[in-house]
Amino acid sequence: MNAVMTDHPVQAPGATISVTALTKRFQGFPALQDVTIDFLPGEVHVLFGENGAGKSTLIGVLAGIHRPDGGTVILQGQAIQPTSPRHARQLGIAAVFQEPALVPQLTVAENLTLGREPMSLGLVDKRARQAAAAQALQRIGSNIDPAAHARDLSRAEQQIVEIARSLQGEAKVLILDEPTASLTDEETNQLFTVVETLRREGIAIIYITHRMSEIRRIGERISVLRDGTLIRTCPLEHVTDDDLVTLMTGRQVGALFPEIPHRPGSTALELHQVHGKGVHGVDLCVRKGEVVGLTGLIGSGKAEIGRLCFGLSRTLSGGIHINGQDARSGSPAERLRQGVIYYPADRKHDGLIFSRSARENVSLSALDKWARSGFINRRREKLEAEAVLRRLSLRPGNPDALPTSFSGGNQQKIVLGRGFTRPYDIHIFDEPTTGVDVGARAEIYQAIQELAESGAAVLLISSDLPEVVNLVHRAYVVAEGRIAGEFSGSDLNEATILPVFFTQYDKEPAN
Repeated sequence: MNAVMTDHPVQAPGATISVTALTKRFQGFPALQDVTIDFLPGEVHVLFGENGAGKSTLIGVLAGIHRPDGGTVILQGQAIQPTSPRHARQLGIAAVFQEPALVPQLTVAENLTLGREPMSLGLVDKRARQAAAAQALQRIGSNIDPAAHARDLSRAEQQIVEIARSLQGEAKVLILDEPTASLTDEETNQLFTVVETLRREGIAIIYITHRMSEIRRIGERISVLRDGTLIRTCPLEHVTDDDLVTLMTGRQVGALFPEIPHRPGSTALELHQVHGKGVHGVDLCVRKGEVVGLTGLIGSGKAEIGRLCFGLSRTLSGGIHINGQDARSGSPAERLRQGVIYYPADRKHDGLIFSRSARENVSLSALDKWARSGFINRRREKLEAEAVLRRLSLRPGNPDALPTSFSGGNQQKIVLGRGFTRPYDIHIFDEPTTGVDVGARAEIYQAIQELAESGAAVLLISSDLPEVVNLVHRAYVVAEGRIAGEFSGSDLNEATILPVFFTQYDKEPAN
C-alpha cells in the first residue's frame, strides 16, 4: 500500500469538511482505503487521479450516494453520515455532476424551485417562483433568463443553473465533477467566473478534472488518488505537471502519444461531395494503415460526418465508398457487415446498455460470430469477450459487473472493446478521450496504434487539438459542415490548424 503524505495536519484547524480514514468496497474490491483529506473554506481543492482511482467514490460518500465501510466525515467539527443526496444538501453539501439533470421541458425558474415551489392558497405562486429563481441566479452573478426553457440553454448555462439550484439554502461545500468536459473555452471561462464568485463567499469547492491546463488556473491545493489510496495532498505550486502524472500513474512520465508508422495502403473509406444533415459537399478519404483526424469547433459538423459514414444519418447526395464499393445507403448493421465500426462520443446514452454486464456490452457487435442455428455459444462468447477486456486492462477486472460499477475511463474501454472482438477494416472514433484521465488516454492511444499497425483505417473525430496533431497522419478541419482545410507533414501543427477552425462561409450551401 502506498504511504499517505500530507503537507498539513490530518485535521486542519478551520476545515469546512474532512474525511478521515475513509474506506469503501464494492463487491470485495477496495474503492477507497484509509483516505484522509481536509477541504478548507474559500479554497478550490482539486481531486486528481486516473479513472478508477476513487475520486467518484469519495464524492459519492460526501454527496450521500454511497455509505462508507469505515472512517469518518466531519463537517465543521461535527461527524456526519449523509444517507441520501437530499440529506447531503440539507447538511450543506451540494454536488453538480458531469451530466446536467435539468428537466428540459421546464423553465429555468421551474427547475430551480422543483420540489420546493412557493405556494399560495394551495397553488404555485408564480411571481414568488420567478423572484426566487432570479435571486438564486443573481447570487452567482448569472444573467440567465428565469423564463427560458432548459432545453434552449447552452451546456455551460445548464451547468450554471445546476450550480444555482444546488446552492439554494446554506451551502457550505460545492462539489464539481468534470464540469468542463463538454464545454468550449468561452463556456469554461463563464463557469470559472461563477466558481471564483463562490470561492470569495468562503464556500469549500471540491473540483474534479482530467484537464491539466485547468488545474493551476482554478485550483489552490491538490489531492492525488491512486487505486483508492491517497498518494499526496499539497499546494499546487509544490508540484510540476510531470510530478502529478507520476503521482497519478505510479510511472515516470513517458511519451503520451505513440509514434505510429505511416504506411498507407489502399483507400478504405472515401466520401465525395457528400451532403446530409449539417454536412455540405464533403470530400475526404482514409487509407488502410492510416490515422486521419477530423477536427473543428464543437458544432462544426465533424460529428455529423462520422454519423453519416456509419449510416446513423441519411446521405442526401454524393458518394460514400467502403473498400471501393458503393455504400451511400446502408444501416449501422450493414456497416458492421462491411467492416466498419463506430465508437460514439456519448458513451452513457449511445455506447452502453447499463442493464447488461461489461462482457455482454463488449459482445454486442459480434453476436453473429458466436451464433449457430439461432443460438449463441455462450462459452466462446464469454472467453473471447473477457480476453478483450483483459487486453484493455479493465479496472476493476470484473467482466460480469454492470457498467455503473466502472469509472468513465473504464466504461470507455468497454465501448472500445467491441472493436477487438473481430477484425474491422475501418474504425471511427468520435471524441474517444472525453472525460478520460492521462493513464487511460495513453491506453486508448496505444489501442489506436495497434489498429493502424495491423492495417486498419482509423478516422479520429476530436475537438482536442493536441490529440489530433500528435496522433494522426493527416487532418481535415471542419467548419460550418464543410471541409475548411486538409493538413499533413510540417503543416500539421496547432498554429497552422487553429485559425481554420473559425472559417466562415457567406451562406449555407444548398443540399
